[in-house]
Amino acid sequence: MAKRPNKPRPGRKLIFLAVLIIALIGSLVAGVQLTKGKEDAASLAPKLALDLEGGTQLILTPKATDNSQITQKDVEQAIEVIRQRVDASGVTEAEITSQGGQNIVVSLPGQPSEETLNLVRQSAVLRFRPVLAAGGPGTIDPAAVAAAEKGEQPPAQPTAKPSADEVKAAATKVADANGDGKLSDTPATEPANSSDPAWITEQVNYDFYTLDCTDPANRTGGSTDDPAKPMVSCSQDGSQKFILGPAALEGTAVKSATAGIGQNSQGMSTGQWVVSLQLNGEGTKTFAEFSQRLLTLQEPRNQFAVVLDGLVVSNAKMNDPILDGRAQISGNFTQATANQLANQLNFGSLPLNFEVQSEDQISATLGSEQLARGVLAGIIGVILVVLYMLWQYHGLGVVSIASLVAAGILNYGVIALLSWTIGYRLSLPGVVGLIVAVGITADSFIVYFERIRDEVREGRVLSAAVERGWDRARRTILASDAVNFLAAVVLYFLAVGGVQGFAFTLGLTTLIDLVVVMLFTHPVMQLLVRTKFFGEGHRFSGLEPKSLGATSMTYRGRGRFAPAPARAAARDKELVGAGVGAGGVLSTGARAASPEEAGE
Repeated sequence: MAKRPNKPRPGRKLIFLAVLIIALIGSLVAGVQLTKGKEDAASLAPKLALDLEGGTQLILTPKATDNSQITQKDVEQAIEVIRQRVDASGVTEAEITSQGGQNIVVSLPGQPSEETLNLVRQSAVLRFRPVLAAGGPGTIDPAAVAAAEKGEQPPAQPTAKPSADEVKAAATKVADANGDGKLSDTPATEPANSSDPAWITEQVNYDFYTLDCTDPANRTGGSTDDPAKPMVSCSQDGSQKFILGPAALEGTAVKSATAGIGQNSQGMSTGQWVVSLQLNGEGTKTFAEFSQRLLTLQEPRNQFAVVLDGLVVSNAKMNDPILDGRAQISGNFTQATANQLANQLNFGSLPLNFEVQSEDQISATLGSEQLARGVLAGIIGVILVVLYMLWQYHGLGVVSIASLVAAGILNYGVIALLSWTIGYRLSLPGVVGLIVAVGITADSFIVYFERIRDEVREGRVLSAAVERGWDRARRTILASDAVNFLAAVVLYFLAVGGVQGFAFTLGLTTLIDLVVVMLFTHPVMQLLVRTKFFGEGHRFSGLEPKSLGATSMTYRGRGRFAPAPARAAARDKELVGAGVGAGGVLSTGARAASPEEAGE
C-alpha cells in the first residue's frame, strides 16, 4: 500500500510566527521595565542617529609636546585611535573626520556619557614593555578553582557562564598567596629589572584573572597607565591578555618604522612582510640592554609588547640582540597589517596630546522635519502598494496587507531591540532602507500570486495551484532575496557613514521578508483556499478562473474545466492526496479529472 503524503499544517507555521512576535515584543517590554532609570535603558522606540537627533561635537587638535611636525598620516592614525575607542565603548553612528588637515572633528549622537567623552579627549601613548605572563582572553574559571581545591579534575567545558561575583571570589582566592584576605600591591622583593616576575603582585594577579578581553568594553584603550609600574592589558583584537612589566622604552625613541618584504642574512627576499624599526641614539642604547636580557629568558618572558593607547598591538619574541637600533618585527603579517603596525609605531613616536578646541551640543542636521517627511513617504508608498494590490488581486490583496503588517511589526521590533542590545541607531539612510523594503516585500507577494494564477489558467485545482505555485515561486523569491542580501552585505563592508545604515536595514528587511512570506503568506493562502470564497474562485477572490483568462480549451464555464493533461492531473491527484482541498474541488461545481478523462 502506498504511503500517503503528510498533510500540510499551515497552522503550525502561523503559531510559530505568533510566538516569535510575542517574544520580540515581550523582550522589549521586559527590557524597558528592568532597565528603567539606567543610562543604557531599553526603549520601545529605536534610538536615532546623529542626523536625526543631534549630539555632541568635539574639535581636537593633535599637538606634539616637543613641537615636532605632525603629518597627515599622524592625523589619520589619531582618527583610527579615537575610532577604536568610540566603537569599543558601544557608541554607534559616530562621525570622526579630519578638518583642515590638522583638526579632528568627533560627533557623537545623543547624550554620550562623561566616560565616553574622556576617552575621546585623552592622549594616545606608545610604550615598549616586557611580557611577564600571557594567557587566554577569558576570566578565571570558578569551577576549575573549586575542583582544584577538592583535588578533582576540572570540568572539560564550563556548564554555565559564571557571574561577576563568582569570578571575583575565585580570583581573590587564587591571587591571595599568603591567605591574609588582602591583596597586596607591593612586590615581595625588590625587582632587579623590568622583566623581573617580582612585579607580579597579588593585586596584579587578581586584575589578570578578572580581565575579560572578549568584552569589547575592555578594549576601548585610552588608559592612563603608569610607565614605572606593571600593567594588565588585552591584545587589540581581544585574542590574548598579558601581564606586562614597567616600560622599558618610550615610543618617542622610535625614529622611523616602515613595512616591507623581509630579507635573510644573505640579502635574499623571504617573501614575508615585516616591519623595520629604527631607534634614536638613546633608544638604541636602552634597547640593546633590553634585547640581550630577553634572550636569556624563557617563554613568554622573552617577548616584548608594543603597547599603544593601553592595548597590545604587537608582542614579538626576541631572536637576536639588537645592538645598532635597527630591529625587524616579523610574524604572520599581510601587507595591510604590516602597514598598520608601522603607522602605529610612527604615530607613537610623537609625544602627542589632543587639545580640545571646542565642545558643543549640535542639533540634528536633518531633524524631525526630515524624519517626518521620510515616514510620510513610507506611508504613501505603503498606501499605493495596498491600493494596487487590492485593484489587481482583489481578495488576495488582503493577504498582502496582512503580510505587510506582520513585516512592519517584525522590522520595528528588531530595530528597537538592536537599539537596546547593541546600541544601533537609525539614520535617515536607514529609514530609506525600510521604505525600499516595502517594495521588496510586495515583490515577493506578487511573484507568489502570479504563480498561483498561472496554475489556475492551466486548469489546475485551486488548492493544488496554491501548492504548485508556491513550489515555483519559492525558488524565485529565494534567488531574488539572496541577490538583495548579498548586495546589502557588500555595500555595508565597502561603504562608510550613512550608506552603511542603508545597507544594514536593507539586509535586515530582506531576511524578514523571507520569514514573513514563508511563515505567514504561504500558510495563510493554504488556509484561505479551503474557504468557500477563495476555494470556489469567487469573482472578487482574485482567483476566478474565467477572469484570469482560462481559455475555452480548459474552462467550460460554471466552474467546470476541460480534462487536464495527464501530467497536471497526476500532480493534482498527488497534492489532493496530501490533504489539500479534500474532495478534489477544482472550483464551483467542478471535480478532479478521472484517469480516463485525463487520457491515461
